[in-house]
Amino acid sequence: MTITDIKIRKCFDDGPMKAVVSVTFDGALAVHDIKVINARDKFFIVMPSRKNPDGTFRDIVHPINADFRAQLEGAVIKAYFDEQENDSKEAQDGSFKPVEV
Repeated sequence: MTITDIKIRKCFDDGPMKAVVSVTFDGALAVHDIKVINARDKFFIVMPSRKNPDGTFRDIVHPINADFRAQLEGAVIKAYFDEQENDSKEAQDGSFKPVEV
């Protein structure tokens, strides 16, 4: 399974949640609402989940093994930092990157 696209949907400056991300696998399956979290000086991802009637949360989709989780987490966090770097460069040089709507 190959990660073919990562889209940073929304970034946040305040609080531990830093971004909401969508990831496409093999150009055929998209997973939305993966969250990038920064807590205790560490970045990690949280998979999309649903709240159960008893107040607990259950992942809707999640990696099955640690190797794939590490691969996914590394790719998503790298994409987040790349996005932050691009935003910083645009702010410095005043350039604008068109966004298709």
